[in-house]
Amino acid sequence: MNERQLAVDAVLKACRLCNAVHRGLISAGTLDKKDRSPVTVADFGVQAVVTAELRRRLGDMPIVGEEEAGALRKEENAGVRDLVIGHVRAILPDLDDDTILAQIDYGRYAGGPTGRHWALDPIDGTKGFLRGDQYAIALGLIDNGQVVLGVLGCPNLPLRLGQPDSPRGCLFVGEKDRPAVMRAIDGDSETPIHVSNIDDPSRASFCESVEKEHTKQSDSARVAAILGVTAEPVRIDSQCKYGVTARGESSIYLRMPTRADYEERIWDHAAGWAVIKSAGGEVTDIHGKPLDFSLGTTLRSNKGVVATNGCLHQRVIDAIDKAISL
Repeated sequence: MNERQLAVDAVLKACRLCNAVHRGLISAGTLDKKDRSPVTVADFGVQAVVTAELRRRLGDMPIVGEEEAGALRKEENAGVRDLVIGHVRAILPDLDDDTILAQIDYGRYAGGPTGRHWALDPIDGTKGFLRGDQYAIALGLIDNGQVVLGVLGCPNLPLRLGQPDSPRGCLFVGEKDRPAVMRAIDGDSETPIHVSNIDDPSRASFCESVEKEHTKQSDSARVAAILGVTAEPVRIDSQCKYGVTARGESSIYLRMPTRADYEERIWDHAAGWAVIKSAGGEVTDIHGKPLDFSLGTTLRSNKGVVATNGCLHQRVIDAIDKAISL
């Protein structure tokens, strides 16, 4: 099995786990109490499933993951640990308890400029997950500092925005030198996708984070005003924004820095970067500098992120330069 198919299969299994966690653990009471245990179970469970599937077929290729199992081994967290193990074993019944925890711990690679490694964000968009809105399982493959494959599983994302009857659950794949595709997570037919062809900024739409701590929305509003954008921004949690932009439902995705010292994590952007690029779009930081995935676990040489349909990119960068100097 090739790396692409393996990554797709692993993310599809992770989507199944997330749906099961959501059905079994989310309730109005959970949300009222601001209980984060369901997303904790899903985070750990996804990392275990994806890591186990990758290692089963590829051996010990390094993985940069967001989680580690130390907290689960503490007796006071036995309840959460049992839930994680139960949900993972429902997907991969041959794994014993110790193996499941070991899979979670495996994702400690530090990244870097040489060799091949995976970057995994098991649940990107934790608040979206808890609200029953958008979140993503994001898996990227990095080869000598370059992202060569990205798979985004978006269990709640409609196949088409704005269509109430549209089925939910999308998976996006972006691969170097191949066109981006989308499929339903409960189907097996892949459809090519492409960014929009809008070249007039006034007709473009913005996509940005729901949570204000993830992007400086006031800066985004100034950029929109400079460009003459009149449409209300499309606010979506997680790397689903990359998927929506890649299939042409948004032309611009902005992630404006909220503080000067913040460093974006590679797992928050590797998969989405691959999908946008394969769909014909462009991704840089807010200064137009390419994202550098070769420096470890963060994009420390970059500030913010801008993804567009390509033809609008330079105008957006110019508008950002004006907006942040105001």
